[in-house]
Amino acid sequence: MVAALIAGSLFTRQLLWTPISAINMTDIVSNQFKMSNASFSGTDKNGEPFHIHAASGRQEYDKPNVILLNDVSGTTTRMSNGQKITDNITANAGEYDRNNKTITLTDNVRVDSSNGDKIRTDELVIKL
Repeated sequence: MVAALIAGSLFTRQLLWTPISAINMTDIVSNQFKMSNASFSGTDKNGEPFHIHAASGRQEYDKPNVILLNDVSGTTTRMSNGQKITDNITANAGEYDRNNKTITLTDNVRVDSSNGDKIRTDELVIKL
């Protein structure tokens, strides 16, 4: 029991002397809010549904209205010549701007539409 008390006091002393320089404050400040398996759905300005999923998402402290996304996938629905078309979209990264109501997808963006259209690009901006 005495050994446990001595070991406990040494352990506590070690925690108290952890240097502040060992803490990565930049990471703490720039990544205030993190989400895993993030998903959201809604309707665009035309009343058509959309669904977005990301393996992870985060908000930076100085940009609370922007959600940074990783490994993004989703679907949008649109009307073209009286026909309803569903677009299946994937990208390595993206940003959802809640103020501007836009999703900017980047890095290996792929769109496969139900009408057979395909898009491959480095960047795609979707206005909701």
